[in-house]
Amino acid sequence: MTMSPQVPDNDRPPPARLTLDRWTWKEIGHLLVNLPVAIIGFVYTVFMIAVGVGLAVTVVGLPLLAVGLHGARLIGKAERGRARAMLGVRVEEPSPMELARREKGFFPWLWSSIMDPVGWRAALYSFIRLPWGVLTFGVTLVSLLVLWPVLPHVTRLLSNVDRSMVRGLLSPSDELERRIAELEADRGVVVDTAAADLRRIERDLHDGAQARLVALAMGLGLAKEKLTDDPEAAARMVDEAHGEVKVALQELRDLARGIHPAVLTDR
Repeated sequence: MTMSPQVPDNDRPPPARLTLDRWTWKEIGHLLVNLPVAIIGFVYTVFMIAVGVGLAVTVVGLPLLAVGLHGARLIGKAERGRARAMLGVRVEEPSPMELARREKGFFPWLWSSIMDPVGWRAALYSFIRLPWGVLTFGVTLVSLLVLWPVLPHVTRLLSNVDRSMVRGLLSPSDELERRIAELEADRGVVVDTAAADLRRIERDLHDGAQARLVALAMGLGLAKEKLTDDPEAAARMVDEAHGEVKVALQELRDLARGIHPAVLTDR
């Protein structure tokens, strides 16, 4: 199995050389594919904006635009994957749309979709890629035929522009968006911890305090029956029940100290 070339830690391929190495061929392939990919993205973006904005006065225009921006997000994701595989560009994935807003109603989802900066930047990327795709396809093809001595340097120059476009338009919006993703991950950890605490509390109650309380109720019932016939035995049983109450209360206090704050917040 052929191993893919390693990308240096600074997210840049090795310097271009006169020989055609694997990085140069990967960059050539990326530049030649730019044109068909750019045509598809351009046609999709123009059609989406034309239909969405043109029908904005009707009830279907804005929903179509919102759905189109979700599609632009998918195009951006595909382009990040292509740049990652062919150019070695490491770009973090933007935070996903908050689909939970659909539960709050159609209009909050519509508004958040239309105001999605990731979708609009992906649409801008697809729109400006057509002239660039034509340029890179033509220059790369000519270089393959007549400019072999400088082909690695030409492809490196063009692919560096591609890298800049991907980083500038398809990367997460800003530090706030990355912070939101981190908070969502932390929230998932807290929810999992709270669920584990609830399961542990239910198990401890069933095996510990609940069993003691059942035994206590049975003991008090027996003490009540012996109260008239054998007061001394009844008194001993009441003392034992009193001790069991103290142990049960201590177990409940220990459980309360071990409850995660998120459990109390959820309740």
